[in-house]
Amino acid sequence: MAAGIKATELRELNDEDLVAKLREAKEELFNLRFQAATGQLENHGRLKSVRKDIARIYTLMRERELGIETVESA
Repeated sequence: MAAGIKATELRELNDEDLVAKLREAKEELFNLRFQAATGQLENHGRLKSVRKDIARIYTLMRERELGIETVESA
């Protein structure tokens, strides 16, 4: 099970909180890459999950910039 952030959770955040989440995710990715380089990383799947979270945040920020509304399926 992925431990990533769901898009519905991100949509509820305002722009400042979204930027803060992005900063946290980038910092976590840096730390995970550092652990991988030194051989201390235990969960390699977390790298993929954090990268996807970052992409998800960038996508949502771009949608807001363009004024695109997405319809959530129930």
